[in-house]
Amino acid sequence: MKKVYKAHILYTKEKSHFEVLENGYITVGEDGRIIEVGTGMTSPDHEDVEVVDFGNCLLIPAMNDMHVHAPQVHNQGVAMDLELLPWLQNYTFPEEAKYADIHYAERMYRRFLHTQWLFGTMRSCVFGTVHTESTRLLMQLYQEAGMGALVGKVAMNRNCPDNLAEDVEAAVEGNERLIAEFNHPDALVRPIITPRFVPSCTPELLKACGELANKYQLPVQSHLSENTSEIAWVKDLEKESTCYGDAYNRYGLFGQTPTIMAHCVWTSGEELELMKHNNVMVAHCPTSNFNLSSGMAPVRTFLDEGLRVGLGSDISGGHDLNMFRMLTYAVQVSKMHYQHDRSKAFLTLSEVFWIATKSAGSFFGKVGSFEPGYEFDALVINDDVLHPDEYSLLERLERFICVGDDRQIAHRFCRGKEIIL
Repeated sequence: MKKVYKAHILYTKEKSHFEVLENGYITVGEDGRIIEVGTGMTSPDHEDVEVVDFGNCLLIPAMNDMHVHAPQVHNQGVAMDLELLPWLQNYTFPEEAKYADIHYAERMYRRFLHTQWLFGTMRSCVFGTVHTESTRLLMQLYQEAGMGALVGKVAMNRNCPDNLAEDVEAAVEGNERLIAEFNHPDALVRPIITPRFVPSCTPELLKACGELANKYQLPVQSHLSENTSEIAWVKDLEKESTCYGDAYNRYGLFGQTPTIMAHCVWTSGEELELMKHNNVMVAHCPTSNFNLSSGMAPVRTFLDEGLRVGLGSDISGGHDLNMFRMLTYAVQVSKMHYQHDRSKAFLTLSEVFWIATKSAGSFFGKVGSFEPGYEFDALVINDDVLHPDEYSLLERLERFICVGDDRQIAHRFCRGKEIIL
């Protein structure tokens, strides 16, 4: 049965401005895709239409987290006074080793998914661990919840603890088992090839990851130019590469299939041009970049150069799974850039909202907007406690983003289905 949802509708077709439909409606087909968007709807003239009226609530696209480490949920808000490499060695790797225990993995992954759901994140690009069975469990939990995700079994075999190092043959075998089970056309939950980053992968493992991505036409995710020490390390390890991005490109992991690279704090010059040429998406993770003392990603430059950009929480480098906070932090980072270069305007609310919804959603298909043909990923915001009668619809949305929380999210939809956990 078709459904018609009525509310005040806000979304961004273009990054330059919001579409604001007071007392609007969205018609959604049985396949979960949007059929029509408009205002002034009268009673439906067909019996096979259910009308759901959300009254004075706001109806907006759901959030997409484009870079998040699910097994780091227990460390969220811990060790925020360290830089990247000591943080990995002293906190992250010991925590991820615990995911050899499937019971521990289930407890933590259920906590992680519930928190994502609370904050209205309906699609994610997710790092698991090297453990095949706990990664399978994570994918199954996403399936059960009805939330969309690209989930990666992490590949690494050097510069990491022995209990997290996996030889190339085992890494390929584990990935292929998950691919056989989950790589179905149009599935909400699918595998993504996930070399952790160049320093943790030998050339043989990077080559194997590239071959897997090509063989099964799977997307790729990893980290890029996050930290200056990391970049120097990659330069030493991959002497034939002309830049960090080229180290991935040489192994078929940089846009040969859809690719998203987290951070890109220090990306410029040849690396930026290679990303443009290969259509590689950036996952901007502002809180993580601040917490780990990595720097400030030049997102205005990325947008001006035509790069695709999404936002990521990157827990537990980032401390917050609330993607609405990432919008605010992204604006703040751009304002700091503006203090150094007044020729680069800081980001606007419509731009960061578009980045978090339509731009990020494009990595999953037609997701993140309320245009006909798009999948209905949506949140209903009941902001009664935020004095809505005193503000315009756009001001109400801005106030929810900045001062609201999960208690104002009344309903959550993914691909047309209401998600209840």
